[in-house]
Amino acid sequence: MTAEGFLEGRRLQMARGVLLQCIMGGYPPARFYGSDDGDLALVPDPAQIHRLPWSRQPRALAICDADELSGESSALSTRGQLKAVIARYAARGLAPVVATELEFFVFAPNSDPTQPFQPPLGLDGRREEGHSAFSVSSNNGLRPFFSEVYECMAALGLPRDTFMHEMGVSQFEINLLHGDPLLLADQTFLFKHLLKEVALKHGLTVVCMAKPLAHTPGSSMHIHQSIVEIGSGRNVFSDQHGQPTATFRHFIGGQQAGMADFTALFAPNVNSYQRLCHPFASPNNACWSEDNRAAGLRIPASSPVARRVENRLPGADANPYLAIAASLAAGLHGIENELEPSAAIQGEFVVPDNLSLPCTLHAALERLKRSQLAMELFGKEFIEGYIASKTMELTSFFDEITPWERRVLAAQA
Repeated sequence: MTAEGFLEGRRLQMARGVLLQCIMGGYPPARFYGSDDGDLALVPDPAQIHRLPWSRQPRALAICDADELSGESSALSTRGQLKAVIARYAARGLAPVVATELEFFVFAPNSDPTQPFQPPLGLDGRREEGHSAFSVSSNNGLRPFFSEVYECMAALGLPRDTFMHEMGVSQFEINLLHGDPLLLADQTFLFKHLLKEVALKHGLTVVCMAKPLAHTPGSSMHIHQSIVEIGSGRNVFSDQHGQPTATFRHFIGGQQAGMADFTALFAPNVNSYQRLCHPFASPNNACWSEDNRAAGLRIPASSPVARRVENRLPGADANPYLAIAASLAAGLHGIENELEPSAAIQGEFVVPDNLSLPCTLHAALERLKRSQLAMELFGKEFIEGYIASKTMELTSFFDEITPWERRVLAAQA
């Protein structure tokens, strides 16, 4: 939209079906978004209008809510779903607080998708080989790229906590500061967009796939969650003596009750399960533990005021609005129904059958399809539309024969 049109308050409308567009560009049948495929109104959030610092031409981006023309939030909007979950907490006098940890890879340009990704050429003319986890070296030649990333983050008002080189080849992680869930979802979305745009300026490719390289750790989007009382700001996970509360236990119990049903919301793509089924600290389970990275739900070592639950299931490819909404909704379900968690696990452990999670997109969608809890928390229209869109993507994947199948199976009698 032109700046003049935006400043005049001209309403921008969009077909409802766009909210269910699959990643290849197609749409499920119109019955999933209203047979008329009528319009939605895109309503900008005044707090999320940003001049884009990487663009030479003056340009701005506005994060919008997708509202029905009658004024209510569209049931198909993931941002709207998150706002509804936050409102349910507020009705109980509570406010969730979250932080996201986002991992991503920085690669050289990859014009042939049949070839593996490669790290960029370093300053010494070599490519990184995976020995740089938590390194302070700048040999990879990415300092100019990261310098502009930091500048653009500051211009967009994105506060950062820590930045580090992660375990994978040319893999990095940012920790965003904790705060309001909607704000953190907006910031996570903006940061991913920023990364890709700045990378293109520097002749690089940023990839937020869950598992872009074989035999290498995948990329997660861990979600740290706590709850405070509105007004006092007290963390309701700790009592006056610094001990865990019943609310803390019930929140974990709710997380456990929802993780298998919501796996397709946390791990939305075929590739997501490559990360989970080869778990380099990417646990595909609903166990919980004090500071054990093998558990899907980890309680980081912290002071009582900072007691929180880390959901380690979501990948970097997850929609931040939907992943945060699903995780918080599961926790609230546990609080409202006073669900008790399983016993905490420590050290090496075998995942009980009742705490294992789907390990393929097909299995995850089948579990979501049968979930009464998902229907109750997110509505029939959203869940059925989401499944329809993701089923199209899965079908498209199965329409192709992979190099592994040609290499290994073609010679069989």
